[in-house]
Amino acid sequence: MATYKDIQAYIKKKNGYTAKSCWIAHMKEVHGLNPRISPRRISKDNRVHPCPESKQSDILAAFKHFEMV
Repeated sequence: MATYKDIQAYIKKKNGYTAKSCWIAHMKEVHGLNPRISPRRISKDNRVHPCPESKQSDILAAFKHFEMV
């Protein structure tokens, strides 16, 4: 499975921006990929920075590129 850095590098190369790790974790959770839980996360039930809808398709494309979904 690709690391967060791999996914961020792929998105940066393809789309020109760096995806936040919390966005990647949110999308992993949405697609049932069991993301790691950050020790700095305040609440396990509430996300401070969920992935914006405009970025979700880019992250999903990266998941497909790395054959994660």
